[in-house]
Amino acid sequence: MNKPASLPAAFEPEFIAGLRQIFEEKIPFNHLLGLKITRLEPAAVAARIDMRPDLVGHFAYNRLHGGVISAGLDAMGGLAVMAAIGAKHMDEAPMDRLHRFAKLGTIDLRIDYLRPGIGSHFELRAEVLRLGSRVATTRMEFLGPQGELMSAGAAAYIVS
Repeated sequence: MNKPASLPAAFEPEFIAGLRQIFEEKIPFNHLLGLKITRLEPAAVAARIDMRPDLVGHFAYNRLHGGVISAGLDAMGGLAVMAAIGAKHMDEAPMDRLHRFAKLGTIDLRIDYLRPGIGSHFELRAEVLRLGSRVATTRMEFLGPQGELMSAGAAAYIVS
């Protein structure tokens, strides 16, 4: 996942704190999933989900529910779009940029489940492939504790 040369190197602490609060606290479902941002950069984002008993989808194998994987990847695609929008409008104050996400919504989502979701924790990564004036497209990855690719996703989001 490479960073295009036109993006800023980093976000301001105020923007990072605000986006973290929106993603981890103000979106109750993300909070329920236990999504925690581990990387927030203009070109790529990452988060972590720790395995918990209430996220199990198959009791005999202690396997993560596929809906958790799908929802987590969808949330990460949205976070990547928020970061890309924030990077595109660096001329605005950080708090002003955080208000640009009101109309963001998923319009298409595809998830490929490659391996069973078994592990103590999982890493989720996402990047924006294209940020248009109305639609953004993303690519997402769901990784196991050893970094193995367990699921992959692609999505489109309405941005205006």
